[in-house]
Amino acid sequence: MRLLNTYFFAVLTGSLIAALVAGLPQNAAAVPVPKSASTGNMTLNSRHPNESWATPTLAGTHLTPQTPLVAEKDDKPTFTRELVSVGWRPFDTINLYVIKPKVKPAGAAKDQQDGKLPVVLYLYDYTNNTKRFLNDAYCERITRSGCAAVGFESALSADRFQMRPMSQWFVGELPESLAESAHDVQMVLNYLGTRGDLDTAQVGMFGQGSGASIAVLAAGADPRIKALELLNPWGDWPVWLSTSPLIPATDRPRLTQAVFKKSVMPLDPMTWLPRLKGRQIRLIQVKDDPATPPACRTALAKAMPAEDQVISYDNNLALLGGMGQGRMFAWLGQSVKAAGQ
Repeated sequence: MRLLNTYFFAVLTGSLIAALVAGLPQNAAAVPVPKSASTGNMTLNSRHPNESWATPTLAGTHLTPQTPLVAEKDDKPTFTRELVSVGWRPFDTINLYVIKPKVKPAGAAKDQQDGKLPVVLYLYDYTNNTKRFLNDAYCERITRSGCAAVGFESALSADRFQMRPMSQWFVGELPESLAESAHDVQMVLNYLGTRGDLDTAQVGMFGQGSGASIAVLAAGADPRIKALELLNPWGDWPVWLSTSPLIPATDRPRLTQAVFKKSVMPLDPMTWLPRLKGRQIRLIQVKDDPATPPACRTALAKAMPAEDQVISYDNNLALLGGMGQGRMFAWLGQSVKAAGQ
């Protein structure tokens, strides 16, 4: 019952924010890895022996993609939508939504006119599923800038949590959840690059909550990601694990032990954010976000590269007034296209 209460608390919070914002290839391992995540300290996990949970890069990880399966196609007046089944681990199928605009915005670059579109990835908090990508109004908003939108769920989330015991929830297995999801982002980009209709040299990523933390890790691992929009990311793990209201009191002793902290420290956005200098990044924080303590929000804002934006709102109502009706997504689309010029 305790885990169920925690889960539904997180679902309620994530759903509220969702309602507001709804109105490298494998050789990328050459990207510098922080010392805390060096290959010398790398350990493989027992569930997927060919994958390392010690780094967001694909160093030490060997994933073999399954043949993608297009499960569904929708043709709408302003966009097309595909549901593609992809995967690279046993018993872990990822439902990938690929949404492409039909109408090109004025001044679209030649490569867009030829059908090769920039891409924005969308990854929400672990309590959210992919049903929003079946909402036509939402799909129209996220493709309005002329970029294709690609959405999926992180590891140990929604449909990808069904094969696990309730005790093995996202935060309780944080190294697995973060590392595998960051690997997923890179493997998804590898797949998108094989399609011929999408430009994986022009990629942005929107992340919310845990999805924002994963976006930072993925961008640190993969230089194809040129722009980031981060809404309420988690991070600063020693403080977050000790003080976040999201963690039940009965779970906190295990998650604050030195061995657990050591396992997740190579995956702290605090380590990777400063390494993203030169990317376009916008950090949006809501002060009454229940998952992230104020001290962590302050630390994450300070870790941002100096040239990037930090925007703060008092509550979700203020966020809706400032960023609702697609205004949040417009900045990201423009930043992705500008990076390709």
